[in-house]
Amino acid sequence: MPLFPARNRYYSGQPTDHFDGTAFFNPGGVAPKGFRDLLRWQFGGGRSKWPDTVPVTPAKPAAQVDDLRVTMVGHATLLIQVAGRNILTDPVWSDCCSPVRFAGPKRVTAPGIAFDDLPRIDAVLLSHNHYDHLDLDTLARLKRAYDPQVFTPLGNDSIVTSAVPGMRCTVGDWGDVLGFDGWRLHLDPCHHWSARGGRDRSHALWAAFTLETPVGRLFHIGDTGFDSGRPYTRARDRHGAIRLAILPIGAYDPRWFMADQHQNPAEAVEGFRLLGADYAIGHHWGTFQLTNEARRAPPDSLAVAVAAQGVSPERFRALPPGTAWDVPS
Repeated sequence: MPLFPARNRYYSGQPTDHFDGTAFFNPGGVAPKGFRDLLRWQFGGGRSKWPDTVPVTPAKPAAQVDDLRVTMVGHATLLIQVAGRNILTDPVWSDCCSPVRFAGPKRVTAPGIAFDDLPRIDAVLLSHNHYDHLDLDTLARLKRAYDPQVFTPLGNDSIVTSAVPGMRCTVGDWGDVLGFDGWRLHLDPCHHWSARGGRDRSHALWAAFTLETPVGRLFHIGDTGFDSGRPYTRARDRHGAIRLAILPIGAYDPRWFMADQHQNPAEAVEGFRLLGADYAIGHHWGTFQLTNEARRAPPDSLAVAVAAQGVSPERFRALPPGTAWDVPS
């Protein structure tokens, strides 16, 4: 333990089974690797070469959808159009996902929807504070254009509102149920961590979301390690039938470093089966090169995993940017 531990400037609250008074943690889970292992990975080689750019034909979504349509924007950003509402997950329209605009992982795919072609955005689901998920420039643009309600776990609201004054944030802890326009939004545990710099590790919470809508339940995870399947069995036991699961499938290699924070495609399919969802979308791949695997490795590995585990490829799809899917009822 450091002699002078960092103060949590995002959140203050009483200790719980996943908050020690300063930092959040995964009860019974393996902590993500530390700085020494990060250096070992960064200087260990093995990183695949990605293309500088990949062509994208952007979609132009309808103003609203009565049933359920999901359009991939890129990485963990998806437009969910459900029962007349428009929801974005972890919106990032910036060219880089890093603390500065001129450095860090750069987009190789343009957004699958041009920002100016977005329909009215009613809500944003913000899963955690890593830069590839919480992009303050994009949130400021959304505030100016649509003033959506942001739903996020504990502590992330402090980051958002300090940079985007007046942004409407509703926060919750694992197990909380938040109200969204007459619907119910559950915050569920997943196995991850958070940080925006060197002294705020896990000072804001991460979470999965389960949204109850008139056309079925939707389950979304921004990032998670497989954690022996616990994120899925707990959600299954708590919520019952899930129509659509939106699950991360990328940024998983090398496994010795990434397994505790990012599941791989085979684990995502196993989680989908444990959850018992009808359909799934694989995201968190092909936009920003964050780890060692080749750009096409996640969807290619997903195709192998669904076949090996007896899942129809029509039930679990990795959507490229600009692709929309009308999810069967």
